Formats: sequence, C-alpha cells, structure tokens
Amino acid sequence: MSRTMMASQHRWIYIGSIVLLVAMVVVGLLTYTQQKQTNEAARKAGQLADELTAQGYPHPDEGQIARTLGTDGGAVCENPAGALKTGLQKVNMSNGAAGPGQRPIIANARTVEAEAIVLNVYCPEELVEFNQKVDDYKTAKTVENP
Repeated sequence: MSRTMMASQHRWIYIGSIVLLVAMVVVGLLTYTQQKQTNEAARKAGQLADELTAQGYPHPDEGQIARTLGTDGGAVCENPAGALKTGLQKVNMSNGAAGPGQRPIIANARTVEAEAIVLNVYCPEELVEFNQKVDDYKTAKTVENP
C-alpha cells in the first residue's frame, strides 16, 4: 500500500473516533442534566410532603408529586391568583349542584391552606398575591381532622 492510501484510511479512523467521542459527550451532558432535574424534583417533593405532614395532612406519595409538579410547580404555579384559577376555586367551593341550584358555601380552610403550602415550596413569589385573593373567601373549620 502506498503511504497516501494508508494516511487516507487513518484519517477516517480519526474522524470516526472524534464523531463517536462528541456523541458520547452530548449523551453524557443530557443524562447529567436530566438526572439533576430529577434530583431537584425529588428534593422539592420531599419538602412538600414533609410540610403537608407537619400541618396534619396525610403523607402523600413523593414520587407522584415529583412527576406531577416537577421542579417548577407545573400548572399550580402558572398565575395561581389569576381570574381563571380564582373562578375554578370558587366553583369547587360550592354545594356541588349544577345550574341554578349551585350556591357558594363556607369552605374548609384547609383546602386553601394546602394550595398555599404547595405555592410556598414551588413558587414562593406567587404566594403573596394568592393570599390576597383568598383572603376574601369565607372559610372555616368545617371538617374535623381524624
């Protein structure tokens, strides 16, 4: 074999090695980033579960919390004091009837308290505005804890 032919074959080996190395670096970085996010979601889920338990709520499944809320709180933190979410909260705090029979009720204070705990863990910057909105709700201790 001539010298130029051997150099040409070696060049393809070097190029293939470099492409393989770059691909492995990209996969490694993606895996690291995903694992870091998974660890952060698990940490926040554990914090939320502990805070809920400290307030007397049943201990929730931390894995489910991590999958649902992730690292940023998901849908819970998207404008929690906005008109749409406020309206949905008021509908959920009604007597359960539909149409003209639907009436507001004095809701259990713990229903509002639980969302405030979630907001405190995942998006504390939204908590002040949320608390201002829910201060107008008529709540009371309507259900006894076991």
